[in-house]
Amino acid sequence: MVENIFVGFAEWLRSLLAAAGLPALFGDIVLMIVKVAGILAFIAISVLWIVYMERKMAAYFQARIGPNRVGPRGLLQTAADMGKLISKEIIIPRAADKIVFLLMPVLIFVPSLLLFAVVPFGKNMIAVDLNVGVFYFFAVASVSTIIFWAGGWASANKYALIGAMRAVAQMISYEVPMVLAILGVIMIVGSMKMSDIINAQQNVWFIFTQPVAFIIYVIAATAETNRTPFDLLEGESEIIAGPFIEYGGMGFAMWFLAEYANLILVSVLATTLFLGGWLAPFGLTFIPSWVWFLLKIYFMIWVFMWFRWTYPRIRVDQLMNFGWKVLVPLSLANIFVTGIGMFIYRAIGW
Repeated sequence: MVENIFVGFAEWLRSLLAAAGLPALFGDIVLMIVKVAGILAFIAISVLWIVYMERKMAAYFQARIGPNRVGPRGLLQTAADMGKLISKEIIIPRAADKIVFLLMPVLIFVPSLLLFAVVPFGKNMIAVDLNVGVFYFFAVASVSTIIFWAGGWASANKYALIGAMRAVAQMISYEVPMVLAILGVIMIVGSMKMSDIINAQQNVWFIFTQPVAFIIYVIAATAETNRTPFDLLEGESEIIAGPFIEYGGMGFAMWFLAEYANLILVSVLATTLFLGGWLAPFGLTFIPSWVWFLLKIYFMIWVFMWFRWTYPRIRVDQLMNFGWKVLVPLSLANIFVTGIGMFIYRAIGW
């Protein structure tokens, strides 16, 4: 059955290893390695497609054609660009901290890979279903702030340093309303486990019961992924490419690809918290749960791309004011209203 194709493969592999007389611990290790390989393949294929998808969307928004030369309808353009970047020399500035400079583009992928471990790709398709899944998600994601800072500082370039400082200020500022926004969902469910949050949406998705939280989340997630109109860490008229200005070749490519990996992750969290995760709408359960999950993820990615190619970049003071003076109070008000609603709901006995 298509619904259980991945779960069935995992069970078949586990039984095959057991039949071979291998210890259960060894079987679990092999199965975890297979899961990691599958996640890496998903990230690589998704990023290749999303870069092409964004280029096409940007072209349509600007009345252009977009990639249309390399491969059918330009589908191989991203692969050709990757080949070009791999072949380029990585130039290290003389005054740079060489170890940190070379290490940061590699480490930027570590938080993303760790976060995919708790992604509920479908029913019974979570690599590690932690009972503190949402807390784990934000705890690991916040580590990337340090990596952005270290990458800009190690470049020994004032523009890179300013860009890194902007990145840290922006990411920390917008993590606050993002976390506060999802507290309403956690209050209703009473659990931070990804599967529990999805199962709690059997009757109604949280986008309908927590619409303000969803809007705050989308805005904050756009800022967290450093995308327009909040791409303040790289401004052509001020700091050029920000913390990435001294990186070339695969060094720059790793930073670039990490942005799209993070775009997938914020879309995953939005799907899980507000769009019912793998649950099928309108009773269309004959379509596999993992297909619904992927469709919802790509819908959210489309929304983020729509924002990017619609709104102009704002100033850094406007960015900080909006986060602290608008989103934070609004998210606190949402928590207050949610608490009152839950109290009334329980008092009535519904």
